[in-house]
Amino acid sequence: MTDHTAVMICGHGSRDDDAIAEFNRLSGHLRNRLPGFDVESGFLEFARPVIRTGLEKLKARGAKRIVCLPGMLFAAGHVKNDLPSEVHEFAHDNPGIEVIYGRDLAIDARLLEAARDRIVEAEKNAAKDIAREDTLLMVVGRGTNDPDANSNVAKVARMLWEGLGLGWAEISYSGVAVPLVDAGLAQAVKLGFK
Repeated sequence: MTDHTAVMICGHGSRDDDAIAEFNRLSGHLRNRLPGFDVESGFLEFARPVIRTGLEKLKARGAKRIVCLPGMLFAAGHVKNDLPSEVHEFAHDNPGIEVIYGRDLAIDARLLEAARDRIVEAEKNAAKDIAREDTLLMVVGRGTNDPDANSNVAKVARMLWEGLGLGWAEISYSGVAVPLVDAGLAQAVKLGFK
């Protein structure tokens, strides 16, 4: 850490303790993978510590450059507006520290590979063997008011559908965007896949 570069992982936050614990585990893994960097994490809302607290800890430990990484899959309102505002405010208040804002995780070959692995694992553990061409894949996204972020869920569904040779893919969302999961599943059942 001779150049005092630090990494701040910026999470959304959740009211679900398991989600917070999972994010903190991910942050711990990143700390282990980046032994030459001082790593902190914080949340935008619903959980502690908040992002500003993490940034202040890095500053107190002598960080001269902080790379802020959104720990979110796609760029919607929080990644495009809320996180940059938080980061900009800290940078404005601390002109002696170089603050760099990264990008969302986005569609990445490694994330697609992990999703493929989960699908293959589900196929192996299924109660009965169903041909891929008779299988419908339901991809569930978080959902947002940002159509660009929602369209990325559709892109992921299509890449997995075509890449695995499945019969069809549908998308739904857990909130904000439509169709919601229940409506998406009701539609999927009507399509007649096994």
